Amino acid sequence: MTENYRITLLPGDGIGPEIMAVAVDVLKAVGQQLEITFDFQEALIGGVAIDATGEPLPTASVEQCRASDAVLLAAIGGYKWDNLPRHQRPETGLLGLRAGLGLFANLRPATILPHLVDASSLKREVVEGVDIMVVRELTGGVYFGQPKGIFETETGEKRGVNTMAYTESEIDRIGRIGFETAQKRSGKLCSVDKANVLDVSQLWRDRITQLASEYPDVELSHLYVDNAAMQLVRWPKQFDTIVTGNLFGDILSDAAAMLTGSIGMLPSASLGESGPGVFEPVHGSAPDIAGQDKANPLAQVLSAAMMLRYGLDQPVAADKIEQAVLKVLDWGYRTGDIMSEGMKPVGCREMGEILQKAIAEV
Repeated sequence: MTENYRITLLPGDGIGPEIMAVAVDVLKAVGQQLEITFDFQEALIGGVAIDATGEPLPTASVEQCRASDAVLLAAIGGYKWDNLPRHQRPETGLLGLRAGLGLFANLRPATILPHLVDASSLKREVVEGVDIMVVRELTGGVYFGQPKGIFETETGEKRGVNTMAYTESEIDRIGRIGFETAQKRSGKLCSVDKANVLDVSQLWRDRITQLASEYPDVELSHLYVDNAAMQLVRWPKQFDTIVTGNLFGDILSDAAAMLTGSIGMLPSASLGESGPGVFEPVHGSAPDIAGQDKANPLAQVLSAAMMLRYGLDQPVAADKIEQAVLKVLDWGYRTGDIMSEGMKPVGCREMGEILQKAIAEV
């Protein structure tokens, strides 16, 4: 029986349309093998939306995304729009999309592909075999807590205030995503907090510990954030899935990403309690190479694999795409950003064509 999914495509700016075209072709190829069909529809976000409508996220785009089974986003932004007021910038559209879809969980994998292990700044024996997923809470914590602002004290001195706050329900829902993600991986979850200093972190630890009884197949551990940062650099292979709050997750996911040595290979997912998730590469829109067929589409393709795995519950299709990426790297093909001596240089379009051949063989 054929499965059909409605997918909203947000190609966005810069290299976005180029890498999105490759991801769509790859999805069609794997769909043909597994009797999965996709109804693709494009919508505007970012700079192209500003040029067309005057706003970075038109209401029509949000409505179309809500009516979809999943949203595949490429990249937004560019020099052209950098000097606009903050509420009109492309990045504001991305924040609006997250809010409009209620996306509270960000999944950021950091996987060391064997072909690119020497691109890492850490020693081979430290990073070889690393496969980490950081699950970050996205809509709470110190970035959103109240009160916040810069206030004048009674003495006339200015005082900056931000409030780190989480409710039990906010912790529980991101905790469940963490446990469920660990179940799909190696069954190990590390919760990161600062419970030795922060009351909000003590509540975080209490709730995560209580949730653990519902997931007996997952091995739970806890680390303070400073120790977690140190351990990520010292011996990252000890980690499988990490769940943490907004601020700590912001920092740790970037640190984990740089273990891989190439941000151009990294996908991500943002999920809500219901409705479609948004799946996008970690890298930016690279306007300096847009339209030159130089972009690396692999992070976009791997984001499509995450969409299949975490958004559409199609793990076999996700596996096929991930295996195809490895096969292409095995064959020695590289875009400019991951090029090394002895490899075969290709552009964005040719990389897509080779990926389709690889899918036919996996």
